[in-house]
Amino acid sequence: MRSNIEVADLIEAVAAFLRDAEGALEGRMAFHAKVAANALAIALRELRERPAEAEAEALGALLPDVPADERVAAACARIRAGEWTAETPGLLDALEAGVMARLGVDNPRFPTLERLRGA
Repeated sequence: MRSNIEVADLIEAVAAFLRDAEGALEGRMAFHAKVAANALAIALRELRERPAEAEAEALGALLPDVPADERVAAACARIRAGEWTAETPGLLDALEAGVMARLGVDNPRFPTLERLRGA
């Protein structure tokens, strides 16, 4: 089994190849090469930044007795059931941290993300 570092290196190499190949391609093929390179960049950030872990950690103070891999589902269930609302202490901060972690992977240049990180 490969480590995440090795997998990240492989993804990075393929993304670099696609970016280089894009210049030699035209039309639809160039577009698809760009889309593929962008998808690999997202996968690479996912591996490196681990937003699911950051999201689970952010919910840890609210759900300390729930295993980390079950916290998001447990939080969603409490919100759907009306047990947690916007007034639940710490909930909005935890949700914001989770959204920021995911947005940092999906679209790291999103203007609001930069503003939130700077705040």
